[in-house]
Amino acid sequence: MDKIKVIIWGFGAMGRGMAQMLLMKKGVEITGVCDLNPEYKDKNFLEVLKMTSTEHDEVKIDDDIDRVLKKGADIVLLATDSFTKGAYDKITKIMSYGMNVISTAEEMAYPYANEPELASQLDHLAKAYGVTVLGTGINPGFIMDLLVVALTGAMVDVTHVEAKRVNSLSPFGPTVMHEQGVGISINEYHKRVMDGTLAGHVGFKESVGMIAAALGVKLEDFQQQMEPIITSIDRKSTYGEAKSGTLAGINMTGQGLINGDVFINMIHPQQIEPEMEGTETGDYISLKGTPNIEMQIKPEINGGIGTIAMCVNMIPHVINSRPGLKTMIDLPVPRAILGDMRDLIEA
Repeated sequence: MDKIKVIIWGFGAMGRGMAQMLLMKKGVEITGVCDLNPEYKDKNFLEVLKMTSTEHDEVKIDDDIDRVLKKGADIVLLATDSFTKGAYDKITKIMSYGMNVISTAEEMAYPYANEPELASQLDHLAKAYGVTVLGTGINPGFIMDLLVVALTGAMVDVTHVEAKRVNSLSPFGPTVMHEQGVGISINEYHKRVMDGTLAGHVGFKESVGMIAAALGVKLEDFQQQMEPIITSIDRKSTYGEAKSGTLAGINMTGQGLINGDVFINMIHPQQIEPEMEGTETGDYISLKGTPNIEMQIKPEINGGIGTIAMCVNMIPHVINSRPGLKTMIDLPVPRAILGDMRDLIEA
């Protein structure tokens, strides 16, 4: 069969990383790239990546998505938004061209949590167009939800779930830096909290909803909190900078409650260059029940690489899936694809 054709919409840190990973894989090719950055327009995407390839045709970056989508592809990797509302029109446009979608939008990992009406509409449209839509990434999408769910498969019952991720924001691009308030003053932090423009971590409600749905329990309430992480030294990453006394990131916590008690507990401090002030990164899952399960990964699974890999590695599973809006609990277990990606495509 022909190579799997992929379009990338959004050529920021994640989109460029996906392109680099795809160039390493067998049986897949990039047929189009769309991005609004004027510095990228009409440049070969390989030039932007500072890479060469004798096996890949030239693909120029275009700022007109309709022109890109007309080139045709089996799937589009959408790396432009964090929220379902922001991604909705883009996803529906892609579907209208008869193409599958994988979105990095955090809310799209389980859009039923915050946008049930839009999620239902996406599901109906996907089925009407005969395509599949998936939202995924490292978190939400894997660490604090799918991995939790997988571990409960070895349990007779579950009485309490705790997921903690202490991670670095440094691999992520300007959008995440803005959402996390990196570099803003404490006064600006309080102002943005009050006017609702500081997102912090996007995805707790989605992760909690996914876990609850997978375990077959109904939560009566969801709560979420955020606190600023103030740096005492100057810190700088590729896409963010925090001077001493400003925000290096945000500590997010969240809870899913049953009968007034916390059933699912989420803890997620994230900041740029955490090691500069002695913070060790790591991923931790604690499950209470029969039996108790404790898991830790140190240091953390790299957020940037993890998100890129999750999106690329899910390509064949999305293509194989029955049409509709899917979440990570609906599709086969993600895994690295070391052989030809076409070998995983069902006839």
